[in-house]
This record gives sequence, C-alpha cells and structure tokens, in this order.
Amino acid sequence: MQGEAVPILRDADADAEAASARYRRPGSTREWEHRFEPGLPAFVGVARGQVRPFLSEHEGDARPDTLVHLRVRDVDAVAAEFGVLVEDAPRARGTELRDPGGNRLRVGTPKD
Repeated sequence: MQGEAVPILRDADADAEAASARYRRPGSTREWEHRFEPGLPAFVGVARGQVRPFLSEHEGDARPDTLVHLRVRDVDAVAAEFGVLVEDAPRARGTELRDPGGNRLRVGTPKD
C-alpha cells in the first residue's frame, strides 16, 4: 500500500503569521489556508520537503501534548536549527521539540 500519513496539530493561532512561521523555517512553506467562512477557525497546510503537517484551529483536532515522530535524514541539522541537543538511542539519534501549541515533535535519524 502506498500513501502518506499527515499529522494534524492543534494550534489555536494557526492562521497567525507568527504561529505558522514556526513551521516555515528556511526550506519550508505555507501552502494553503482554508476557512468555511470568514471568522471561523483556520486549517493550514505547511510543508518542508516530504514533511507536510496540517495546523488546525478547530477544537477536537488533536490535543495539546500530541506526539508526532518525524524521521529525517539529518537530525543534527534540525537540532542545530532549533538549538537543541541530540541523544543517541539503540536504533536512532534523535531529539524532541515542543511548539508553543503544546505539540511534541520527536525528530530522529535511524542508525544504519
């Protein structure tokens, strides 16, 4: 089966420039925004390479403290960008980030 999993992260400020900018670091883009009508909650698509999470202002879409694991080619580069340390585990090197919305992003590179 081919396909992709797209995490939906709750972000009460998904449409605010500052909020989605957290996910639009160098190499990332804000692809689209949807609202059923003006003033209603936003649903935003952001992308960085193959990683394409959705950010949602809708209550009930994910909860604070949601954990998403992202497998990347170079966890050291990601850690340096965010100023965090990388830890070694038996199967991977990784780190965990927490965004202001309370979402946890575990980022890792598998060991060969």
